[in-house]
Amino acid sequence: MQGKIVKVSGPLIVAENMADAKMYDVVRVSEKKLIGEIIELRGDKASIQVYEETGGLGPGETVESTGVPLSVELAPGLIEGIFDGIQRPLTRIAAAYGDRITRGISVTNLDHEKEWEFVPLAREGDEVQAGDFLGYVQETPIVRHKIMVPYGVAGKVTYIRGGMYNITQTVAKIATQKGEREICMLTRWPVRRGRPYREKMSPEMPMITGQRVIDTLFPIARGGVAAVPGPFGSGKTVVQHQLAKWADADIIVYIGCGERGNEMTDVLNEFPELKDPKTGEPLMKRTVLIANTSDMPVAAREASIYTGITIAEYFRDMGLNVAIMADSTSRWAEALREMSGRLEEMPGEEGYPAYLSSRLAEFYERAGIVKTLAGEERVGSVTAIGAVSPAGGDLSEPVAQATLRIVKVFWGLSASLAYKRHFPAIDWLISYSLYADRLAPWYAKNASSDFNELRAFAIHVLQEEAELEEIVRLVGADSLSYKDRLTLETAKSIREDFLHQNAFHETDTFTSVAKQCRMLRLIRDFHRLGLNALAAGADYSQLVNLPVREKIGRSKYIAEEDIAQFDGIAEQLKREIRALDGGESRV
Repeated sequence: MQGKIVKVSGPLIVAENMADAKMYDVVRVSEKKLIGEIIELRGDKASIQVYEETGGLGPGETVESTGVPLSVELAPGLIEGIFDGIQRPLTRIAAAYGDRITRGISVTNLDHEKEWEFVPLAREGDEVQAGDFLGYVQETPIVRHKIMVPYGVAGKVTYIRGGMYNITQTVAKIATQKGEREICMLTRWPVRRGRPYREKMSPEMPMITGQRVIDTLFPIARGGVAAVPGPFGSGKTVVQHQLAKWADADIIVYIGCGERGNEMTDVLNEFPELKDPKTGEPLMKRTVLIANTSDMPVAAREASIYTGITIAEYFRDMGLNVAIMADSTSRWAEALREMSGRLEEMPGEEGYPAYLSSRLAEFYERAGIVKTLAGEERVGSVTAIGAVSPAGGDLSEPVAQATLRIVKVFWGLSASLAYKRHFPAIDWLISYSLYADRLAPWYAKNASSDFNELRAFAIHVLQEEAELEEIVRLVGADSLSYKDRLTLETAKSIREDFLHQNAFHETDTFTSVAKQCRMLRLIRDFHRLGLNALAAGADYSQLVNLPVREKIGRSKYIAEEDIAQFDGIAEQLKREIRALDGGESRV
């Protein structure tokens, strides 16, 4: 079926004679074979968003439908890959065509020529169904890439052989009810359709990130969803880099969606240099990068987050824990708004389409922890973390508000904290986590029995500080009681010694949950013992200037293997406070 262009409006074209086409079919536009996708059908006219530059196109040129939806290739070769928004391989394109993506180029998404060593796990005669493992490829030193029975296939394995294969060669044959099916390592999946699973489970354990403000105050569950909104310069990208490096996920999918080219360049340069702390291998050995910068075609930006979440679901189905970072969904929403405007749809708030909220929900709802099709015992998860870049830091704008209605964790970044060089600049007064109560039993069992008490203490003191700061601004600190002044000192210690974390310091960049408990317990004990000492008549200025306070402040630099040093600091704290009040203080 061939249609003809009747209208060109930037990345949107309208073609007639397309009555037999379907929504979201991929088309090839003009003799240049530009890639496009049908996003609206009216009678025999189709509106098509073109994923490449449309300059020079005109009415009368041909449009040919492929009859298949926009899909990604899933096979060995994904890990360490750098792709654009529709999964074109940027490194291979650069090698073949230069640094700029030439229009109409034809290149396979994954390398179909490279051979991989396939190691069988199934045997001839085995009964298998969708999702079962046929074998694996050791794709990188970190990632063992499992080859699964494709969706919709079930039967008896009649042939399977190990050896060196490319991803299109037959590695197994399965006798199904419809005849024998040849299986290769390559499968394709439509990006706008979630991959099936057996059951979605309630998240009950956290994704540990090593970032104290996150793990202790605003934890995210494994399989949860979080938003990181903040104005320009507040450190959204650094937070996502830290999560990509330290989060206890098996696979990282990082989507640079409409970000500035220099930021994506930093990511592309840094990730191969970063060492994976668990294995010592480069972080790229378990990472997939999708780079769709602000100067790339806007339509491909809209597709990029679907490409990323589909790849994440594929690894989830192997029983792996995947973390997907979308930076940023605001730029994705801007692409949605531009295409909606060109379609002449009725605009909603601030010009965004009326379906903005439902499209955001479609993305975030594909996260979760699930039992896969292969059986009850195989569980995988996708944890989605989306950065939001509201214009001027205004959290009342539509993208931020729509995101907040969907996600359960909100790490609100503050420009004022960033200007004070407090990083991560997550504002503890506006941030929240709706997973905290659900994860409390896990923390009590695996971190410390008093973990939840410590967390409540920290939040209470920080909130009290905010209230007391109002009084200080009005009448000065001298008007406060010694008890309130001690509260301000404790809050300062929580802020500067506990929440402030140096991403570039070898020890401070990551803190285990056990060490986080030890640090916070020292601060809480200082506060409780200090209140008792003040009640017994101790001198306030001597109390806040105790020598042990410097050790408490520097405890963040104690290495994980030297964590026993916290016991010595705790004993020193008790000794020094007993010396102040004649031994009347008790923890």
